Amino acid sequence: MKWIKKGKLFDPTSHGLNFDCNNYAQSPQTIVFKEHVRIYFSTRKKDQTGKFLSEIAFVDFDKELKELINFSKKEVIPLGKLGCFDEHGIFPINPLLHNGQIMAYTCGWNRRVSVSVDTSTGLAISDDNGDTFKKIGDGPVLSSSLKEPMLVGDSFVKVFDGVFHMWYIFGKNWIEAQNDEPPARVYKIAHATSNDGVSWEKKDGVEIIGSVIDENECQALPTVIKHSGYYHMYFCFRHATDFRKNPERGYRLGYAYSHDLVNWIRDDSIGGIEKSENGWDSEMMCYPHIFAVENNIYLLYNGNEFGKYGFGLAQLIDI
Repeated sequence: MKWIKKGKLFDPTSHGLNFDCNNYAQSPQTIVFKEHVRIYFSTRKKDQTGKFLSEIAFVDFDKELKELINFSKKEVIPLGKLGCFDEHGIFPINPLLHNGQIMAYTCGWNRRVSVSVDTSTGLAISDDNGDTFKKIGDGPVLSSSLKEPMLVGDSFVKVFDGVFHMWYIFGKNWIEAQNDEPPARVYKIAHATSNDGVSWEKKDGVEIIGSVIDENECQALPTVIKHSGYYHMYFCFRHATDFRKNPERGYRLGYAYSHDLVNWIRDDSIGGIEKSENGWDSEMMCYPHIFAVENNIYLLYNGNEFGKYGFGLAQLIDI
């Protein structure tokens, strides 16, 4: 895989948009419409206690991904009710245009006491062409289970040959607080299938992507596309601890390929995209999203500080 970086596409700190969109644009994910490309992302704002909430916004670009032509004026989907899995945030949201219907798989999160957070995957539907979404219920469609006890989320869904495929993460364990660091989560990538996009069958606790750092490698946000007879997956991975301010232990992009959507061969060396020597994505690359616009394949991703300063674009030029 060979990519050419197009640079930063959207920076919430410089666009002057409303709706509290002024310091984060995390996990960009797309719907490609006939006339434009819509990019959803997670923003952050503070609640009355000073803690962050994650909400969903969008920006619309032309099909060449050069001109910003529209943006959301209010939240795309409301946060959950008191005590629900998505009470404190949605990050990310994965939209799926299928048979004329727009579905969105949400990673809802809620604060905990002994650890910082837990997550599950919800589902919402749009009846206004993706401007807003309504949840199908207050609970999740995929959540913790016997061998996936925590942190189920980051779901990415595609339909191949009439079957819904979901790649998602699940938490294996939390590492006890050490020195100045809070408890650290460890999560891996898994796979589930469905006939309707609501009821899912999974192989509980099966990791489909091998680790290259150590057993506590954290893997996040899988994204998949079919191209040239193969299925290609990008994701981000990092060390479990000391990753926030240490670029050598922070997020970077991983790559795997498959013939059958189930068995994956990981080889980061042929992923074709690395951190820049300097600039907005020199310390970190995370939260990738791969998609096609007509005959072009693109990759959106966040850079330094987990997307605080927006997301960038790369274009596939060879395989």
